[in-house]
Amino acid sequence: MREKERKMARKKLDVEMRPYRRAGKDKHPTNDLLRAVRQTLHVPVAEIAEKMGVCKSVVLDLEAREPKNTVTLRSMSRMAQAMGCKMVYGIVPMGGKTLEALAEHRLWASVLGVGREQAELVASIRSWGKSVFLDPGAIFGIYL
Repeated sequence: MREKERKMARKKLDVEMRPYRRAGKDKHPTNDLLRAVRQTLHVPVAEIAEKMGVCKSVVLDLEAREPKNTVTLRSMSRMAQAMGCKMVYGIVPMGGKTLEALAEHRLWASVLGVGREQAELVASIRSWGKSVFLDPGAIFGIYL
């Protein structure tokens, strides 16, 4: 994929994933989601177990395994369907950043050969509308 196509794809994904980015700002945004949805919809464990073709203890086990990140996507999807829902998931940059911001951060880190903090500094300076000139002789290697 060419850079222009990548940039367009990132922008499209950023729009589509906006609700997930908000959730991604939380440390554990989906802990106990299966249980929370089941309880909110007032769906009995027995009903879910019957629709899934398993015993009630399996449903309770799935709910217990979710916060430990040991439940599979397939199992979560089956339980969601048994509750009349559809499971969707998203992959978003940490801290609620956009994919575009993360891509720029990675670019600056590779260009500068620096760590995360320095690349974030350059990206934030650029977001202020300032020009950034690289100079290995400067204290931080950057002139504004």
